[in-house]
Amino acid sequence: MTMQGKLTGPIFRFAPSPNGHLHLGHALSALINFDVARAAGGRLLLRIEDIDEARCRPHFEQAIYEDLRWLGIAWEEPVRRQSDHFDDYRAALARLDAQGLIYPSFESRAEIAALVAARERHGPWPRDPDGAPLYPGEARSLTAAERGRRIAAGNPYALRLNMAAAMARGGAFWWPETGEGPPGGGATSVAALPEQWGDVVLARKETPTSYHLAVVIDDACQGVTHVVRGQDLFWATSVHRLLQALLGLPVPIYHHHRLILGGDGRKLSKSTRATALRALRESGATPGDIRRMVGLG
Repeated sequence: MTMQGKLTGPIFRFAPSPNGHLHLGHALSALINFDVARAAGGRLLLRIEDIDEARCRPHFEQAIYEDLRWLGIAWEEPVRRQSDHFDDYRAALARLDAQGLIYPSFESRAEIAALVAARERHGPWPRDPDGAPLYPGEARSLTAAERGRRIAAGNPYALRLNMAAAMARGGAFWWPETGEGPPGGGATSVAALPEQWGDVVLARKETPTSYHLAVVIDDACQGVTHVVRGQDLFWATSVHRLLQALLGLPVPIYHHHRLILGGDGRKLSKSTRATALRALRESGATPGDIRRMVGLG
């Protein structure tokens, strides 16, 4: 893993996934990053988060470039594409493995759902801040020999962070925040609560990383000093701070901004073509219209 050299001025980034067309929510985040970077005399980087090879497509990546240019957003080259840096993530996994902090779990999603259902017959099962049930399995207790046997047999698996062991090693920590979190109100520092996420997945058999691991490694490799992103990722920052502590990585300043919601009160989805920038452009909208639609006009 190579780090960018020391550079003057703040460094921001916009990091979309090429699994659909950009919508108004992406426009808000991209424009905020662009505006703040320019006002601060900083730099804006573009990262393509394409680890989901089953859903990401080259034509969506090209559409990202077209939409951003149409909005008047400029970024520095080269663009970092996550699929080009799997070795960086493997190296980080190896470091965590050397600390005894990751383990493979072999349950399918259906088996995990069944385990949760069984446990909830005796009372509510804890869920993470996104509402997903915490990992209910017992793969941590498998012997090294049994883990090796299953992997050698070609069984699918997920590599999970042993949260209890990681918390014991990482200790208590905070992150600097200049935006607003879901509870409302600004804060200069936020206590990280990674235990709320349980034993999160850091990689899978077919993909040597996850969003949580990749974003932490990428921000460090690119020298990002300011992470500006939506409020939906506010509490995920707890996991990111833990990984930064475990891997000895720098801590950016975080700013979580408001979201653009649909008529149903939910976060916009790429499946909703009515809010796609491409569709809006084709209907005659201008970049100025988009700024006004996201509240930046």
